[in-house]
Amino acid sequence: MTDIAEVEVSGVSTILDAGAILLDVREPEEWEAGHAPGALHIPLAQLPDKIPDLARSEPIVVICRSGGRSALATEWLTTAGFDAANLLGGMQQWAQAGLAVETDDGSPGRVI
Repeated sequence: MTDIAEVEVSGVSTILDAGAILLDVREPEEWEAGHAPGALHIPLAQLPDKIPDLARSEPIVVICRSGGRSALATEWLTTAGFDAANLLGGMQQWAQAGLAVETDDGSPGRVI
């Protein structure tokens, strides 16, 4: 793996507030249990086919459960010319930091 940009959960709100896309690459059952509000969901296995559909005009912060899959996705996106960064610690750190986790209907979710 090449060097990739990384973001700590403590700084992610500023980046997202500035217009970055939060891309969740977890599996569907993980997403359904709970995800960050406003995140875009593309499971890692589908990402190579979906890269052409992503907007290149906005930075992308990639998140998974703990940071491994999102690191791989970040590498793919960076290689394809995107401004992408991996969220260290993934949804586990997101939830531990007290940031919202919700389901598709807006009710409280959980990280699995």
